[in-house]
Amino acid sequence: MAARDYILNHLAILEAEAIHIMREVAAQFEKPALLFSGGKDSIVMVRLAEKAFRPAKFPFPLVHVDTGHNFPETIAFRDRLVERLGERLIVASVEDAIAAGIARDDPGPTPSRNRAQIPTLLHAIETHKFDALFGGARRDEERARAKERIFSFRDEFGQWDPKNQRPELWNIYNGRIRPGEHIRVFPLSNWTELDVWQYIALEGIEIPSIYYSHEREVVMRDGQWMPTSSFMPAKEGVAAAKRIVRFRTVGDMTCTAAVESPATTVEDIVAEVAAARASERGARMDDRTSDAAMEDRKKEGYF
Repeated sequence: MAARDYILNHLAILEAEAIHIMREVAAQFEKPALLFSGGKDSIVMVRLAEKAFRPAKFPFPLVHVDTGHNFPETIAFRDRLVERLGERLIVASVEDAIAAGIARDDPGPTPSRNRAQIPTLLHAIETHKFDALFGGARRDEERARAKERIFSFRDEFGQWDPKNQRPELWNIYNGRIRPGEHIRVFPLSNWTELDVWQYIALEGIEIPSIYYSHEREVVMRDGQWMPTSSFMPAKEGVAAAKRIVRFRTVGDMTCTAAVESPATTVEDIVAEVAAARASERGARMDDRTSDAAMEDRKKEGYF
């Protein structure tokens, strides 16, 4: 089998599995939702939802947990996409959650709002009575992600216990829950970062401009190029510099590092990712606080 034919067949299998999972959720749950960050993985999930349910409307809204520290390019892309789709968007605002005493900003000189997303999301789940939420996590991202099932059980506090998950034999998914519990669902569990980019190339999917190489003002922090912003200005005595960079992952501006790259097309990115020796999560400063940073957040209710 030629390399291109193998890739097309491989992506077709992944696509079919993800569509099956989405339809299974629509069949089993009363109030599902799709967590949408504006990043490449959630954008791919939207395309899969189109293939699973069009020409009907999605049987769930999109939910964006907005930190208030997002890349402006991502928010603009989100709004254009939602307008084109004609689907419902629910924005769970971290700013509003902080004002209401539901969440709080991290202390310290370089605060991130990633942890503040946890109570904000859990409050949105309780408010809207969601019983299942699609997430874009993949098992190649980070060690804690690799412990997930496709249907990831969360208790009445929204917490994840890796030792209390259900077997998934023969692709049979158990969505039974009691009041207050819910399931996080990961249709991209068997995808890799390279699979996602190859699928984006194959489908011609539009993505935010920050994924492509561009000139940006950045500052070196802990060995990584961090974007300057009103949320994270350069420290006194530390000079900002303009570099040709792009972002491999999209998150809070205060914890998402850029990588120097000449990649200006999806094909360039595919080639770059194929040759990469480090996970994209290496560009997320919040994952570097400890070896178990992601797992600790997930146990509290993180995505």
